[in-house]
Amino acid sequence: MLLTLTFSVPGIPDFGTFVDHGIRIVAILVGAYAAAKILNKSIPTIRVQLIERMKKQGRADAELEKRAATLSSIFRKTVVVGIWLLAIVMALKESGFDIGPILAGAGVLGLAVGFGAQHLVRDLFAGMFILLENQVRVNDVAIINGTGGLVEQINLRTIVLRGQDGTVYVFPNGTITTLANMTNEYSYYVFNIGVAYKEDTDHVVEVLKQVADDLMQDDRYKPLILAPLEVLGVDKFGDSAVVIQARFKTLPIQQWTVGREMNRRIKKKFDEVGIEMPFPTRSIYWGEASKPFAIRSEQDREELKTVIREVLAEYAGQTPAAQAGNTLQKPPEKE
Repeated sequence: MLLTLTFSVPGIPDFGTFVDHGIRIVAILVGAYAAAKILNKSIPTIRVQLIERMKKQGRADAELEKRAATLSSIFRKTVVVGIWLLAIVMALKESGFDIGPILAGAGVLGLAVGFGAQHLVRDLFAGMFILLENQVRVNDVAIINGTGGLVEQINLRTIVLRGQDGTVYVFPNGTITTLANMTNEYSYYVFNIGVAYKEDTDHVVEVLKQVADDLMQDDRYKPLILAPLEVLGVDKFGDSAVVIQARFKTLPIQQWTVGREMNRRIKKKFDEVGIEMPFPTRSIYWGEASKPFAIRSEQDREELKTVIREVLAEYAGQTPAAQAGNTLQKPPEKE
């Protein structure tokens, strides 16, 4: 007959219980890591598959893709954070901690943090409304508080813009006072074309429409243009030109591609048909009280030439001696 003796110290669990809880804690953490990893990979894949399926059914467009990318990113980050918070709470409970007071303390702490971090709460609520109202999406071109750029990230607290020069701008959602979305559903490229006052504006408009028709027949630019060129008419009379305004309706973000090509073709066509696009000019009026210069002798004439040479030398950044070599020579003196 065998007798088994067990010894236990009050307050200290036996080795078997310790190992059992340790295995459960490791399993919880490993499960949370695996779930977060699977979620990070599956959500973008599911989003792409849904968009492809809707494209086949003719119901998908660029706006839907932008909104899907924005919402999937926010959903993925939120769910991953929730998984890890739940895993930490379960691991603490498995370790023997009484999570009731911990949760209650966390609630009180969260309330205190909410009062102390009012700007953070404001940013979170503003971010929720930006998403719900679909004000801006990832890959849109937007102007936020006067700063423009491509929207790279939309988070619950911030929006990240990338400027044309590569600069990254981060805006807390609660500080956004003005938001202009330049690529929502469609875009416009506006032309302000200045021609000389002597030109026939009706003829200029016909030439513009001809250039626009040729551009729309180009296979490269035809898919980017949603409507023919809309000529708004003579917009204003400038200092040296009559300004005619027109615009092209294009796909989102494609207005600059179409506009730059249109500008290039307008310049070539105007040169071809002889339509003048003048430089800015200035007319100086001396007034009626100005008296003419009186030249009475050769000495006065030479003094005037000297003054002119000095003015030209100062204007060209040269010395009077260097400028004098490129001007008229002094005529021989009469005996």
